[in-house]
Amino acid sequence: MIKTLAEWLDRRSPGWLVLLTLALFAGFIGLILPQQSALAQTYTRGAGSPDSSFWYSSADLYGFAEAYGAAGRRAYVRARLTFDVAWPLVYTAFLTTAISWVYQRAFVAGSPWRYANLAPLLGLGFDFLENGAATLVMLRYPRPTPVVAQLAPVFTAIKWIFVNGSFGLLLIGILAGGWRWVQSRRHT
Repeated sequence: MIKTLAEWLDRRSPGWLVLLTLALFAGFIGLILPQQSALAQTYTRGAGSPDSSFWYSSADLYGFAEAYGAAGRRAYVRARLTFDVAWPLVYTAFLTTAISWVYQRAFVAGSPWRYANLAPLLGLGFDFLENGAATLVMLRYPRPTPVVAQLAPVFTAIKWIFVNGSFGLLLIGILAGGWRWVQSRRHT
């Protein structure tokens, strides 16, 4: 199943789609993220956000909930159910298509490196788990949600490992593809 999914992504990652998802990704970074960040500053009251931390504790998560206040928690939940559904889909679409396209050129068919296009999907899954867990804690606050509050930081850390790792994998693919291209030019 893993091989089938990786190959399916390869087949659905033509250059024009990579450019389209890159444009969408850049548009989000340039236009939507600054607006969302400014909005978040108002409802978080400068307390920060679990989404942007690599690691925090369940006590920290409850601290965020307390600092946000009722209106801030509602705004946080609204952002998780709107913006934070769209943004992970955008960065995952870009990373998945870009890694697929680059790795087709950098590594031969059958190479285990060709499974790298699955890493962004794992990041997406853990991002959604993080959002769901943090949202549930915010919705139930001040009532405790102990297991979910303890899992939220784990989901966040794993999300960041896969998302940042995906950018690293893209860079590795670009370097390997460039090396392969240089080597092919030397032999012709």
